[in-house]
Amino acid sequence: MADAPKPAGKSGGFGRGRRGRRGGRGGEKAPEEWTPITKLGRLVKDNRIRKIEEIYLHSLPIKEVQIIDHFYSKDKPLQDEVMKIMPVQKQSSAGQRTRFKAFIVVGDSDGHIGLGVKCSKEVATAIRSGLILAKLSLIPVRRGYWGTKLGAPHTVPCKVTGKCGSVRVRLIPAPKGTGLVGSPVSKKLLGLAGVNDCFTCSIGQTKTMGNFVKAVFAALNKTYGYLTPDLWSETRLMKDLYQEHTDFLANTGAKDIHA
Repeated sequence: MADAPKPAGKSGGFGRGRRGRRGGRGGEKAPEEWTPITKLGRLVKDNRIRKIEEIYLHSLPIKEVQIIDHFYSKDKPLQDEVMKIMPVQKQSSAGQRTRFKAFIVVGDSDGHIGLGVKCSKEVATAIRSGLILAKLSLIPVRRGYWGTKLGAPHTVPCKVTGKCGSVRVRLIPAPKGTGLVGSPVSKKLLGLAGVNDCFTCSIGQTKTMGNFVKAVFAALNKTYGYLTPDLWSETRLMKDLYQEHTDFLANTGAKDIHA
């Protein structure tokens, strides 16, 4: 028996047929509005904290990455650098499990730097998560002078040492115009921290870049650990940020309940 003619406008067979267009695929998603979940986040979003130095002054922990993004606009964004991506393996009963470890450094070249280390199954996930951890670990870097105090601070205030594993890194103040004397890794970190002139000295297995980056970061973290004579002046105690804005934090606001 001959096959019946196919009706016009319809496709035959068992194929899936033509699909309609999917709207919004491939387009950029609109940024979601930030809803803070911590007291510090609520104060930052309400513009009750003007500078990030106020957070460091009271040693308040930063738990939300949007707090860091709030202080750095598009005109002055944080610079990020992927220092190293290395594969790591773990022996399991089913064989070797390979993951990727990323070392991310962020800085504004003006006295702030952060380091994030993250391990994940995919490289993109490791970089994205490492960038978030680097922003959360942002620290202030104190800068000073070599000799006469003229102009803006340009070098580290004193000799500082950082260590991680077998790597030991020492940062030594340098005169103006010296530049950054060291390896490309230490130059990149010092540049992101806003240090223009510095001598570096390192010992150990500096080929292990992960430990080398952590050692330089630990040395920069110690710049505010020394109480130099210019900081001996009496400081007035002020209210904590949570205590100063206690009325705002107590007023949670009425929530609209929709049936």
